Amino acid sequence: MLRIFVIAALISIGCKLALGRWPWDYLRTTSTRQQAVFRARKLLGVRENANHADIREAHKRLLILVHPDRGGSDAQVHEATAARDLLLGELPYEPGQNDIIDQ
Repeated sequence: MLRIFVIAALISIGCKLALGRWPWDYLRTTSTRQQAVFRARKLLGVRENANHADIREAHKRLLILVHPDRGGSDAQVHEATAARDLLLGELPYEPGQNDIIDQ
């Protein structure tokens, strides 16, 4: 019995050292909102601590790539805009920040 406990402890510590998280952290489910924010960050290619300007700049870069005139589709443009709106909605309001993107 002690042998099983020691093996489980070593596996847990190895997981923490190799992956940076305890094994039981992988059993927790993340909320749908957190998953959507993660996907939006991944789509726009911004860091977790990105500010308003970083998000808007990443959105503009992505729109250049997925614009229908350049071979993209309307669905890709809508997805990029939804990702931008979601990420901007997660940030605190900054007075003086222009809420309308430059076109």
